[in-house]
Amino acid sequence: MSDSGIDYLLELHGTQVHRSDGYWYKVEAWRVKPSKHIPHGIRYNLTLHDRSNKRVFGMDNAHGIKASKASKVNGKRHAYDHKHRHLSDKGVPYEFSSAFQLIEDFFIGIDDTIERLSSK
Repeated sequence: MSDSGIDYLLELHGTQVHRSDGYWYKVEAWRVKPSKHIPHGIRYNLTLHDRSNKRVFGMDNAHGIKASKASKVNGKRHAYDHKHRHLSDKGVPYEFSSAFQLIEDFFIGIDDTIERLSSK
């Protein structure tokens, strides 16, 4: 899979940004040998945290999650690419299409999460 965004994602590895509103995010990404579960060859963990350092949104492929029959991704029963939409979310499948799309979806998720939490 040729994805020029992978180099950009890898350059973001170790980035940690503390926002003026108290939220902060970090990006971890590194190359791994492509496998059945990680065909794109990138292990990643992108997380948004609140003032209490609790993860309130995240996207990763560090572990498999059980995909419901209705949400099978590419026919897989266990999805590795997934997102955690809130504090107690165990994860829902995420369709990895490119590293650029992953980064864009992460920042959209940050904005949506902060907006949702701020309106409570």
